[in-house]
Amino acid sequence: MTKKQRALEIIERLKKEYPDAACTLDYEEAWKLLVSVRLAAQCTDARVNVIVKGLFEKYPDVNALAEAEVSEIEEIVRPCGLGKSKARDISACMKMLRDEYEGKVPDDFDALLKLPGVGRKSANLIMGDVFGKPAIVTDTHCIRLSNRMGLVDGIREPRKVEMALWKIIPPEEGSDFCHRLVIHGREVCTARTKPYCDRCCLADICPKKGIE
Repeated sequence: MTKKQRALEIIERLKKEYPDAACTLDYEEAWKLLVSVRLAAQCTDARVNVIVKGLFEKYPDVNALAEAEVSEIEEIVRPCGLGKSKARDISACMKMLRDEYEGKVPDDFDALLKLPGVGRKSANLIMGDVFGKPAIVTDTHCIRLSNRMGLVDGIREPRKVEMALWKIIPPEEGSDFCHRLVIHGREVCTARTKPYCDRCCLADICPKKGIE
């Protein structure tokens, strides 16, 4: 079985296992997802979802958040960790959306990368979830499981994993595939305990790399 054949089979099985997989960050507008994904660095999505409620109640739109004092943003987002740098990035990002994009989040990958605090992972998440465009989000689950399943060979650098996956994952499947990897990585193919291969839908085709 080639990497591409295995990837296609994994995609189909995970679809059946997790048909309703979606982003675990709560949002109704693109700019809110942009804020949340910045806060999610080294923080759980569940905690971010709680913290942003207060942030968005106080600053209900891009302009309000752009005009907020960085120190006031920091006070609210501190429980997410790295409060100072996250608040600074959120402030600068909202100012850029206000001043250069009429308060709208751009639907161009390169433009997203120019926003403060936005890297490839965040840009891909926005492209896939907000705009429905091809995207591969190489978070820790994606990197770990892609290696374990033999879709990439010992690659840990996010961009390199992304580039390798683009070669074997159909563009229209990338975004949902990555969301399903997150769920599978949390529930079955775990990191902090021995994975539950006995109840894994991929057990017979997964090479189980790195598992003792």
